[in-house]
Amino acid sequence: MLSRRKFFIAVGLSTLFLAVMLVATPLIGSTHVEFRRVLAGLSPDHEIFFEARLSRVLLAALAGGSLALAGVIFQALLRDSLATPFTLGVSSGAALGAVLAICLGWRSVAGIPAIWAAALVGAALAMALVLSIASEGRRFSSFTLLLSGVTINSMCMALILFLHYFASLGQSLAIVRWLMGGIDAVAYPALGAILAALAPALILSLFLATDLNLLAVGEEWAASRGVSTQRTTLVCYLLGSYLAGSVTALTGPIAFVGLIVPHALRLAFGADHRLLLPCSFLVGAGFLAACDTVARTLLAPTEIPVGVITSLLGGPFFIWLLKTRRSSLWL
Repeated sequence: MLSRRKFFIAVGLSTLFLAVMLVATPLIGSTHVEFRRVLAGLSPDHEIFFEARLSRVLLAALAGGSLALAGVIFQALLRDSLATPFTLGVSSGAALGAVLAICLGWRSVAGIPAIWAAALVGAALAMALVLSIASEGRRFSSFTLLLSGVTINSMCMALILFLHYFASLGQSLAIVRWLMGGIDAVAYPALGAILAALAPALILSLFLATDLNLLAVGEEWAASRGVSTQRTTLVCYLLGSYLAGSVTALTGPIAFVGLIVPHALRLAFGADHRLLLPCSFLVGAGFLAACDTVARTLLAPTEIPVGVITSLLGGPFFIWLLKTRRSSLWL
């Protein structure tokens, strides 16, 4: 039973963590920035803070929160704490679309960067393929979704390797850089459009907490307690795929955020999705903002793709999780 006190403490701490990251990380960089000068509108501190760093931090926060939330949804859907936003193939479809755009030399589509547009189309096609393969008439389950997603994921990765093999040197470098995952500063109108696109999915996911608690135990258990498992499975897959595919289209594949954050929060606060969903978004947002700050400052002025940082952190965590999950209950 989730007490109100525990809920407010957990959400409050998660919110505080995100707030500290949003305030502190734009001040950190190769060029020193004073917050007093930023507030006074003095150059160059004001321009560096708002134009070069803050929008990048906000994009990292949106991406990190969305990936963490998608990780929670997929882990409940598949009843596996090792599931990630990339498990069911949609992110690989987005990556294939982006790689294809790079190889064909596309620049922009209707004013939208071609890589973004192609990645979104690739994610949508992969999602449709997984659904068509997994469904038997109008029936499907999390098990068939998993098998279909793994199959599409493998096919997309094979096609990415094929395109990469025949790419030119410049294209090859661009493909490798994109596949590492990275955050760049974006204009505030574009950031607002991204938030508007993600907000409905973020809000809707919070209303699935009770159903996810039951679905995480098992489909039969959930059905016996009045949950429409077919509908919930479909909605969860679409929501998680939309979040993961949209973020991948914008940033490239950023691994392990959807694994590290949800599992760490389960260890800290338990597995109740009424708590896990909002806290995962808040902590995931702050976590990726912090990782991106490390990526752009560790070897400044050279920037490291943030996907490299998250993978370096996530690899040891994943190994530890594999070794401990045998002696653990479902978290």
